[in-house]
Amino acid sequence: MNKFCTQCGAQVEETARFCKKCGTRLAPTQPAETSAPTLNYQTPNYQQPPNFGSGFEHSPGQVPYQAPYQSPAAGADLKPNVAGMLCYPLSFITGILFLALTPYNKDRFVRFHAWQSIFFFLALLVFSIVLRILPVPLEGLFLGALRTLAWAGTGWSMYKAYRGEQFKLPLIGELAEKQASKNLM
Repeated sequence: MNKFCTQCGAQVEETARFCKKCGTRLAPTQPAETSAPTLNYQTPNYQQPPNFGSGFEHSPGQVPYQAPYQSPAAGADLKPNVAGMLCYPLSFITGILFLALTPYNKDRFVRFHAWQSIFFFLALLVFSIVLRILPVPLEGLFLGALRTLAWAGTGWSMYKAYRGEQFKLPLIGELAEKQASKNLM
C-alpha cells in the first residue's frame, strides 16, 4: 500500500510519522484486521456529501494529495470579449487602463477596442468644442444630438465587443486598427 503526504503529495513509508519532504505530521495508519466482525450499520446519507469516501480505497486512514486549484486562465481573469467591452464605459480612462494592463495589452482584440474607445472620446471632445462655437439656440440642439450619439456609439461598441466582433466605427475604426496592429517592442 502506498501512503502519501496530505500537504505536499510526496510518497512516504507506511510506518512514517512525519513527511521527509515537508515535515508535516502524518495521520497514523492502522493495520487491517482480518478477524474483525463486520457491522451492517448504514449511516444516513443526508449528512454525507455525494461520493463520500471516494479516493480512500488505496490508502485507508489518509486523504490522498490533491493539487491546489488553478484557474483555467491564470494570466488573465477576463475573457477578451469582456475586456474589449469594458474598454468603453469610461471612454479614454478604461481604454488607457486596458492598454497598460499586461495580460490584456498583448491581445490584439482588446487593444483594438481600447484604441477605438480613446479615439471615439477624442472625436466627441473635438465635436463638442466645435459645437460650442455655434450660436446659443443651435448649440443646445446639437450638443443634445452629440450626447445621444455618444451614448449610442458607446452602447453599440460595447455590445459588438461583447459578442466578439471587431466593429469599426467610421473613420475612427481604421485608426484604431492601425494602432492595435503595431507590434509591442
